[in-house]
Amino acid sequence: MGTRGLILSSALLLLLLAQPLLVFAATPPFACDPANPSTPTFGFCQKTLPVDNRANDLISRLTLEEKIQQLGDIAPAIPRLGLPNYKWWSEALHGVSGWGRGIRFNGTITAATSFPQVILSAASFNPDLWYRIGQAIGVEARAINNVGQAEGLTFWSPNVNIFRDPRWGRGQETPGEDPLTASKYAVAFVRGLQGDSPTGERRSEQLMTSACCKHYTAYDLENWKGNSRFTFNALVTAQDMEDTYQPPFKSCVQEGRATCVMCSYNRVNGVPTCADFDLLTQQARKSWGLDGYIASDCGAVNLIYGAIGYAKSPEEAVADVLKSGMDLECGDFVQKHGGSAVKQGILSQGDIDRALFNILSLRIRLGHFNGNPLQLPAGDIPPSQVCSKEHQDLALEAAKAGIVLLKNAANLLPLAKSKVTSLGVIGPNANVGYQLMGNYNGPPCKGITPLGELRNYVGDTRFEQGCNDVACNATAINAVIQLARSVDQVVVFMGLDQDQERESLDRIDLVLPGLQDKIITKAAKYAKRPIVLVLLTGGPVDITFAKNDPRMGAILWAGYPGESGALAIAQVLFGEHNPGGRLPVTWYPQEFTRVPMTDMRMRADPATGYPGRSYRFYTGKPVYEFGHGISFTSYSYEFEAEAVTSIYLNSSLAPRATADSDILSYDIASLGSDTCRHLKFSATVGVKNQGSMAGKHPVLLFSRWSSSEHGRPLKQLVGFQSVHLEAGESTRVVFPLSPCEHLSRAIDDGTRVLDKGSHYLVVGQKEHEIRFIS
Repeated sequence: MGTRGLILSSALLLLLLAQPLLVFAATPPFACDPANPSTPTFGFCQKTLPVDNRANDLISRLTLEEKIQQLGDIAPAIPRLGLPNYKWWSEALHGVSGWGRGIRFNGTITAATSFPQVILSAASFNPDLWYRIGQAIGVEARAINNVGQAEGLTFWSPNVNIFRDPRWGRGQETPGEDPLTASKYAVAFVRGLQGDSPTGERRSEQLMTSACCKHYTAYDLENWKGNSRFTFNALVTAQDMEDTYQPPFKSCVQEGRATCVMCSYNRVNGVPTCADFDLLTQQARKSWGLDGYIASDCGAVNLIYGAIGYAKSPEEAVADVLKSGMDLECGDFVQKHGGSAVKQGILSQGDIDRALFNILSLRIRLGHFNGNPLQLPAGDIPPSQVCSKEHQDLALEAAKAGIVLLKNAANLLPLAKSKVTSLGVIGPNANVGYQLMGNYNGPPCKGITPLGELRNYVGDTRFEQGCNDVACNATAINAVIQLARSVDQVVVFMGLDQDQERESLDRIDLVLPGLQDKIITKAAKYAKRPIVLVLLTGGPVDITFAKNDPRMGAILWAGYPGESGALAIAQVLFGEHNPGGRLPVTWYPQEFTRVPMTDMRMRADPATGYPGRSYRFYTGKPVYEFGHGISFTSYSYEFEAEAVTSIYLNSSLAPRATADSDILSYDIASLGSDTCRHLKFSATVGVKNQGSMAGKHPVLLFSRWSSSEHGRPLKQLVGFQSVHLEAGESTRVVFPLSPCEHLSRAIDDGTRVLDKGSHYLVVGQKEHEIRFIS
């Protein structure tokens, strides 16, 4: 299959095909050209004026028709004001991409650095790495803009939806199932992409790019057993909304200062998200302080009238979304029907001006009305910054940091070059380069397959595909057996690809496709020594058969590792890198597929046998737990001897018993911000590398309650830091904690409470008790 177009839904593909192909000029047109005699008279061109004044000036110069036409993702030129057209839709999920309309690789620049798919980068649990990836993408985007191959610097990335169900086709795009991890990923990546400092300070009044956190909210189903993302009604409790679905978006806006949020296709409790005033205006803009614009997913406004039937007419759909707080549509439905909505009196010019103000203010902050972009900040970033050695090294670092060693029986890995004189490589994922990229990828700077890279390590490397493709409906068993018998070591590359999981396609099963398990088992049976299994997947797979088979000596999960993924895998296999990645999502057994994907509940329901979801609530036995990942060395933990053991709450506040329980709890809101600040403390964990090999190791700190009754999570990640330790080296890791944020929980009505009594901090097998008393 192709690497882009086949992954688009049919509706979006038709939308794309309707657009003419643009060939970029070497010097792109730009607004507020000093050579234009009208420029000095336009207030929106005056860089010394406040952004608000400039935006209002431009709005005042537009006709009603011009205003409406600016509300689609292709905003047409306005020649009388010297404004070129603008394309809002660009993508940068894990590298500048050719998806969308704003970026083209048809000139001086023909490729961009392709970093690992997000789910693998998330496995590093390293916000500094996430920030540097975002920063590199932002720099490459500006370089592409500077050579005239961009008509937009608004990137609809990152995807920070919770990976709720292991079958979800787009789980690969996300940072995983944990709200804290997704939140920290959103903050770090957005700061990097927009050009802010790692701590969030604006380095310039001009944004490097604009990031957009999507898909807001409770969106995590594509097409499962007749249930379509376009019409799905997600029934979500206030409790789950508060502690699962909303935290990444809240952090993205409040801490990351993302300049865009994208509302999703689905409904939440009956209301389309793009027409939900409470979600868009009350929460995202007013409560969280969004300083930017709200975009719709592509075609979502049309669905509100069409497939969903929420609105009775096209005009009513347009009025619903603009009055609710949406500012920009991906599509042209608003452009077509906005005028008649005004004529019918259900949409005012004030509603249109509000939306225009948000999108035009953002364009001003990107520098679009500051004259020649090459003479402005970031205008001197050259094409050489795209696919630079620094960025390609970063792509390799990210791939290595994310790879997870799931199993290593009898220390099979690392392999010794001196002892492996012949290597057998088997599997359909071993020799197809685009399998490494995942979706929403751009053309990579370079490409080499795992097979090609391993041939650089072992001269006598032999290959047998084994399956006709990843679906593995036809096999070459005899050839696999013959190869396995004839070499010193066998490495099998299996897993999934974009024909198995992608946008618009969810999985039905969690087992490996087709006859892959048979190929793996036969290779292991006839190999001279235990084999290595390398899995390329976005979502989890049930590989219990391999986990429990002693002939499967080692198992690696490599996600979709990007353009440098082949080298990263080889360096892990031969001990040039000590793996430290940890799973950002639970790997469930096949029996989990009995759970309807449409059930949005996170918490288990013992009365009906519903097992719950994610490591926080799943009551079944996973194949591999969230956070699982081993190394070529071992690490030990100890809590600091003088750690905090008791925290005194405000005795003047009376705790309450939460509904249906005798647990005494304090409402976080009633404690107040001053008390919450006063309660902050730090937990210090000593970490030691007990082995003989240096490694980078993510330290994950969890909390748990004395029981998981009444909807409490089984445990909850409250902090993580990545440390590099030489063999035998020790360090102290300090986790700043706020009880109101990290040790509270959501109750049925969505209120956050802090329980009196015992809480436990957990790292590895070590626990530390902290009591909240009054």
